[in-house]
Amino acid sequence: MSAQGHRLVDDHALPEWLRPLAHAGRGIDSPRFLSPSMPEAPDDARPAAVLVLFGEGEEGPDLLLTERAHSMRSHAGQIAFPGGATDPEDDGPIGTALREAQEEVGLEPSCVDVFATLPRLWLPPNNFAVTPVLGWWGRPSTVHAVDPVEVATVFRSPVSELTDPANRFTVVHPSGWRGPGFTVHGGLTLWGFTAGIVARLFSAVGWERPWDRGRVVPYPQSARDPLVEEIETDAARSPRHERRG
Repeated sequence: MSAQGHRLVDDHALPEWLRPLAHAGRGIDSPRFLSPSMPEAPDDARPAAVLVLFGEGEEGPDLLLTERAHSMRSHAGQIAFPGGATDPEDDGPIGTALREAQEEVGLEPSCVDVFATLPRLWLPPNNFAVTPVLGWWGRPSTVHAVDPVEVATVFRSPVSELTDPANRFTVVHPSGWRGPGFTVHGGLTLWGFTAGIVARLFSAVGWERPWDRGRVVPYPQSARDPLVEEIETDAARSPRHERRG
């Protein structure tokens, strides 16, 4: 199986603990896995992609995340996957996700084995259709914040941290939106689009542990989803990106 020029690896290339997630990811065929009310992305939506990269470090299985730069006008210090808007020369969503990860955190694309792509997820405020690309970091390369204007730090959040009930809660945005939240990396809040993907994937594969669903945390700023602005900023800063829609 391939995704626009890129071959997806089979299970034999993945560790046993990751194979159930690969099976679950390959079986997702609708954006409604993220939300029952999520519509399909329209044909004129501007393409983007994010890299959902799993590895295995000193604390076991983990997930690569970035903390946005604290100098950003909004979403300073917030958490997202590496990713951004598609360039005209990108070879599909996998090409976009790997290029963006290389530009943001110095990730070496050859060290990543992509095993699934999820359906396009529509972000209606700016008409982006975001494809989550699932990868295995079997040969980890050194990563760092390449552009401090966009990224403050790069870190690997252990799956054990993300599944710890003590780190789970519901985030309530000033708009009234409610969604999953996680405490990561010493007290940072993971919420929004990125947290939704993590929560739904972990639930689908049976990694989710019982947690206090009555624990509600109000979001401290009146701001949009961190990933929405990350993609917007990326598209605005690069003249290579086609603006469609």
